[in-house]
Amino acid sequence: MAAHRKTQEGTAVLEREDTTVRQPPLYQVLLLNDDFTPMEFVIQVLQQIFRMDHERATRIMLEVHNEGRGICGIYTRDIAASKVEQVTNLAREHQHPLVCVMEEAP
Repeated sequence: MAAHRKTQEGTAVLEREDTTVRQPPLYQVLLLNDDFTPMEFVIQVLQQIFRMDHERATRIMLEVHNEGRGICGIYTRDIAASKVEQVTNLAREHQHPLVCVMEEAP
């Protein structure tokens, strides 16, 4: 942003203020394991909402199953929140208790 400054001669001098642009914080979207949601449904969610191919979706699903959680992607806050909502809605529509959360990326 520029700031105006008057000189003694009555002319204005435009001074430039230094600004730094920071990247917005990123959030990771995670799926949490449960004992009821079918593995094939988790793969379907990963393919449909996160646009993963079958191999990658299977790898993430196994990570969720074996480690209790898996990262589906890293996004800006609004996109991450939208993905969480889409997963939650799809899971409820199919009567699965699948939990999807977002947390600030490290």
